[in-house]
Parts: sequence; structure tokens; C-alpha cells
Amino acid sequence: MSNFDFKNAEDFKEQCGYTINGFWFPRVTKIIGIKAKPALYRYYGEAASFAAAQAQTEKSAEEGTLVHETVQSILKGGNPSVDPSIRPAVTAFVEFIDKNNIQVKEEHIERRVVNTDHNYAGTIDMMALYKGKFGVMDIKTSLDFYRDYNLQTAAYMDALIKDPQVPDPQTRWILRIDQIQTCPVCFSTRRVKGGREKIRKPWPRRPGVSICEDNQHEWGPLTGVAETKEDPLWKDDFEGFLAAKKLWEWENIDWLKKIGYK
Repeated sequence: MSNFDFKNAEDFKEQCGYTINGFWFPRVTKIIGIKAKPALYRYYGEAASFAAAQAQTEKSAEEGTLVHETVQSILKGGNPSVDPSIRPAVTAFVEFIDKNNIQVKEEHIERRVVNTDHNYAGTIDMMALYKGKFGVMDIKTSLDFYRDYNLQTAAYMDALIKDPQVPDPQTRWILRIDQIQTCPVCFSTRRVKGGREKIRKPWPRRPGVSICEDNQHEWGPLTGVAETKEDPLWKDDFEGFLAAKKLWEWENIDWLKKIGYK
């Protein structure tokens, strides 16, 4: 959302932050949204139209939200009805949590954090005990692990180490949940999200295996994917987050003045 898309100051406050104990704080995810995303721009440029790209993006976001809500309900001890469209991803998630004995307390799921030193707030997907370490675990339903995620989790880390009600986090993980089809002939994978198909050729190539043409793959059943990536070194990323925050404040200075932001 650009700085021209808000109806009034109250709409800006609601869309871009949280009011906590009478004070307004900009939201982590809105702040990092200021960063350029070349891959996304390329996707829009290759789309049939801006409207078509926007519709696919919104549908993809809805699918991601559905996965988030379902797995978080499961983590809280619920027994939600799982939409068939996301069942492989959810099944992979549950199996991954059980296999790796990932421990999560309900009070550490969707936990709101505030950093009064740097004036921002955010909501963490969960904090978990995994492989003997306690830390931030952010859930993504993306095609891959992206470096941009480090800005978000670094912001959470700095807020948490200042929160006396939470044990200091030792590390951070991205937990990626997805679902794909695999071609048994050439081992390429196919992913459809938001109505958009993405085919990836296997790498490294298997000796003696020829890659099928895109219209000749024999796609197998939809299977879930769940994997983590750890990065305990977060302080340099936090400096990047603060730089993004400064740029976000510059971009939205007129709205921030209207709401008395300091």
C-alpha cells in the first residue's frame, strides 16, 4: 500500500501499526515493505496485466493466510478442519513438528512484541524450543528462503531480548511450508500458488537423466514440504531493519505528522 492509499489518519494508523497501552507503534511488516523487491517487479512486468498480477498476488496471500491460521490452530491444541487445497502442506508441517520434537507454548504463539527503544511493534508467529535452543520461528509459505526475512526476524529478536517476560532467544529460524508435485521422469518440481505455475528443474542434474519439455512432464501427486533455515547472527540484519525504518518514516512523513508520531 502506498502512502496515497489511506483514507485518513485513523486508516493509516490501523493499516500500518498497533495502538498499545495508548501509544501507536509502526508495524514491522509494514516497515520492511519499503524495501525494493526486484523479483516481484519482474513478475508484474511479465504478467498479462497489472490487474491479473494483482489478483494472483492476492489469491496467493489468501492461501498463505489459510495455511498460517490452520497450523497455528493446531499448535494451540485445536483440531481445525483442514481445507483440501492445503492438506499436503499442513500434513508436512505436523509431521515435521512431531519428528523434530519442536516444543511450543501457547503463550508464545502469535505473540505481540514492542520495542520502545526503537519505536516499533510486531507479531511473532511463534517462539519454539528446537534442537536444544529457544528462539523465534517465523512461518513462511514461500517458494524458497529469502534474505528479506532476516530483517523481520531481526526486529523481533531485538524486541525480545528487552522483554523481561520472555526468556532471551538464542537464535531464529524460518520454517518454510509448501506443497509441490514432482515429475518421476526428470525430477523437476511444479508449484501452483495463487493460480500461478512455477516449474523448477532439478539441480544438480542427475547423470543420464534428460529434462522433460515443460508440456511433457508427468506430474505426481501433490506432496507437502516443511523445512527450516537457522540464522543466529541477527545484529547486522537489525541495522538493515533500522535503515528500512528510517526510509519508511521518510516516505510516510506527512501521515506521521498528522498522527503526532515522534
